[in-house]
Amino acid sequence: MRRRRYVQAMSALGVGGTAGCLGGGGGGRTLETDTSPSFDAELSDLVLATATTAYDTGLLDELNASFSDSLGIQVKTLVQGTGAALRTAANGDADVVIAHARTSEDEFLRAGYGLNRRELMHNDFLVVGPESDPAGVASVGNDPEAAFRRIAETKSLFLSRGDDSGTHLKEQTLWARSSASPGERWYQATGDGMGDTLRQASRRDAYTLVDRGTFSVMADENTLVAYVEGPLGDGPEILRNDYGVIVSNPALHDVNYMGSMAYVGFLTGPVGQSIIRAFGEETLFVPDALDEMPPFGQYVPRD
Repeated sequence: MRRRRYVQAMSALGVGGTAGCLGGGGGGRTLETDTSPSFDAELSDLVLATATTAYDTGLLDELNASFSDSLGIQVKTLVQGTGAALRTAANGDADVVIAHARTSEDEFLRAGYGLNRRELMHNDFLVVGPESDPAGVASVGNDPEAAFRRIAETKSLFLSRGDDSGTHLKEQTLWARSSASPGERWYQATGDGMGDTLRQASRRDAYTLVDRGTFSVMADENTLVAYVEGPLGDGPEILRNDYGVIVSNPALHDVNYMGSMAYVGFLTGPVGQSIIRAFGEETLFVPDALDEMPPFGQYVPRD
């Protein structure tokens, strides 16, 4: 009965062979066929380590509820910055991870900690700040590097997440490209997630870098203005924010691999992608998984 229920549920979700890539890969020992998980394991609960930006918007709550209703699998969510989420999965403490820092994801895959990476969705980053705009960022247009230079030149307060998250890594890239040096008292790290950092920036009249989804759903909780937008606002591609989902390698840790692949299949299948597309009153995320010719590069490190 458990096996029939599992197969029927997968058919109803329209994900077929659980994302189309159940095979092994990565480092570690080769799993023998007689060590395949039982159907009880397939249907047991999952632990998801996820970037805060995917969680703070409420999108994951909606996706996980639909997945649980369909398969009866509960998803326990560990909300962390991307760096911490990948470390949690590398230690075997999460079955699947959602991240948004491709360089860090590549390191995770290259080390053999994860398998079957799939492109999930994207949105973009915004440079936001107080209405008074002490750095004059409004005058630079959609140029994040020029905006960062103005902030540094005027020594206007900038709050960084400082937590090895995908947002923090993008911010570091922008500082490097701007040739400006963040430092002194005007540059401060919060060490908090995106939502809390945004609240602090609003309260302290500071600039920060934020993803569009979090900024939109917290619009009533802050007074900040979006001065620079990414590609969803006709801005530069450097501010594009891509999310990937990766399953932990069962050759390294005792993880719920089959259940995780069912979850990946749901997220990247028609049901999950339609939920992502419809989420929010405006476009907060763009689904990326449904493609007649999925690019092979999404599965493996880019090099």
